[in-house]
Amino acid sequence: MRVIALNTGSSSIKFAWYEIGKTERLVFSGSMTRIGNRNCRFSVTDDKGNPLANESVAVQNHNAACDYVFFWIQSQNEGIRPDAVGHRIVHGGPIYSSPQIVTPELLASLDTLSPYAPEHLPQAIKAIRHIAGLFPETVQVTCFDTSFHSTMPAVAKLYALPEAIRKEGVQRYGFHGLSYEYILLELIRQQGVHAVEKRIILAHLGHGASMASVKNGKSIETTMGFSPAGGLVMSTRTGDLDPGVILFLLQQNKMTPEAIKEMVNRQSGLLGVSGSTDDMRELLDAEEVDNAAKQAVELFCYQARKNIGALSVVLGGLDTLIFTGGIGEHSPEIRSRICSGLEFLGIRIDEEKNSNHSSVISQESGQVEIRIMNTNEELMIARHTMKILKKLTPPTEMKSNK
Repeated sequence: MRVIALNTGSSSIKFAWYEIGKTERLVFSGSMTRIGNRNCRFSVTDDKGNPLANESVAVQNHNAACDYVFFWIQSQNEGIRPDAVGHRIVHGGPIYSSPQIVTPELLASLDTLSPYAPEHLPQAIKAIRHIAGLFPETVQVTCFDTSFHSTMPAVAKLYALPEAIRKEGVQRYGFHGLSYEYILLELIRQQGVHAVEKRIILAHLGHGASMASVKNGKSIETTMGFSPAGGLVMSTRTGDLDPGVILFLLQQNKMTPEAIKEMVNRQSGLLGVSGSTDDMRELLDAEEVDNAAKQAVELFCYQARKNIGALSVVLGGLDTLIFTGGIGEHSPEIRSRICSGLEFLGIRIDEEKNSNHSSVISQESGQVEIRIMNTNEELMIARHTMKILKKLTPPTEMKSNK
């Protein structure tokens, strides 16, 4: 069965084409970044990482980006349509906690949820409608990033707000669920089910950054809350912010809600503190001569370290710490700085293993196993989509389609 996994962001689209039968085979994967920007880039690699496309493109919005991406996909597959398209949907609100088949009713429901994630949901909904026009017979499936955290206890989801507001669905949801779900399944594949029957902190550190406490394979706490802008310091997002700051900006600086939304999501975080870049590699290169860059790196590591402490308390101790995401997987310097000072928790990093990006980077004497694991949200989307497809398609028909 041919499955496309689509991950639509606020200014990007990531995609992957899988052929799934008894095995999962990646055919190609790619992305279009900085949509609407003059530096918009389209790149694709095959299953071995060889480049199939790498070019600057001019697309003004997500509709144009979808057109470009799917024209390219069809050109590579001689017009063969996918059997299904799975979508990462950032927010399921209080309604959805499991993958869903796209129907007109579901789309109408997602429209009502757009205020929960205005930076992400409208673009994802546009992509669903766009693909319905391109492939009207193709099954589409929504996979919600908040689903993984639905197991959190009620007290962890609660905001200290009046009941009338809480009844509108204002609560802590958590995100990066597809990434966390993939990591746990991969941990089971590598080590067996006993590996997740422990006290685990998952640290997804990338453009967006969050951490989650997992106990016996289930999420019990996470750093993000109502929106993906909360929690840790991120590339361009503030992370947790005193609500008094927002009130001050509204009243004193006369900023509009739209301007505040832009500031919180696109002008803050590493970019806001450094004043120059949101790229961690560039900040690390510049910190010796640029004090603002140094501050940005220090704040990122400080907040991460502080939250590991808090999440360990929720777990009642810690057995495993897993780094993933772009920064978590590729920056030994940041991993080292985050772990420094956490020896009292049993976290002791082996600097040689860390520098070599070994799968396990903890010292043998350390009580906590520290791991680096590559995440794969697109494969997780494809797996969820395939499960739905199997329920809809008789085995004989699946065999003949193949």
